[in-house]
Amino acid sequence: MEVVRGETAEILLDNIVRVMSNETFGKDMSSSIVGGERKLISLIEEGKIESDKPTDAQNGKWHCNAAQVLLHCRCERKIKPKKRKK
Repeated sequence: MEVVRGETAEILLDNIVRVMSNETFGKDMSSSIVGGERKLISLIEEGKIESDKPTDAQNGKWHCNAAQVLLHCRCERKIKPKKRKK
């Protein structure tokens, strides 16, 4: 995998944010991206992520702005080395 640096990286990030600004993620996907449900709720309360829940039902689907969720992503998963077959 090639690492993109400098101005090219900024252009790519801007393109991703523009494309995803019209998309939404559900609560589970959003919370896994930002680092947990508590973190997601605090970002929503601070106004950093726009969200809505169109129905008042308990199990109604959340709609979180995908571009804003991606801007607050966390990479906390440790990558495990692949096991070699003998």
